[in-house]
Amino acid sequence: MRRRESYVLDEKEDKAVQIFTELGMPKNLAKILLYISQFDECKCADIEHGVDLRQPEVSIAMQELRKRGWAKKQDLKKKGKGRPVHIYKPTTDLSKILKSFEQEKLKEIECVKNDISELKNIIASR
Repeated sequence: MRRRESYVLDEKEDKAVQIFTELGMPKNLAKILLYISQFDECKCADIEHGVDLRQPEVSIAMQELRKRGWAKKQDLKKKGKGRPVHIYKPTTDLSKILKSFEQEKLKEIECVKNDISELKNIIASR
């Protein structure tokens, strides 16, 4: 794997992280999602430095991204002994992820509307 210059999120991406967070996505998940979407693949250490998170925080967020099918993990064996290096690759385009996130939020809105309507009916029938 070729070594690349260090990449950090810019102001527009920070704003996108803020909006994702306000919509209910965990901040670490949003940061990492935006970071890995910039690359074909990246090492866990690159993500840690790029989004200023510790390794356990990156691992937890990456588990969620993999569970949702938005990223995959590959282990790169080192020469000799030692733990393998985790390589993460986005599996879904950011626009498709946004569409999926939008659908999830619209379902939540519909559930809230139904609950409010049910409450109105209960209170009106008293």
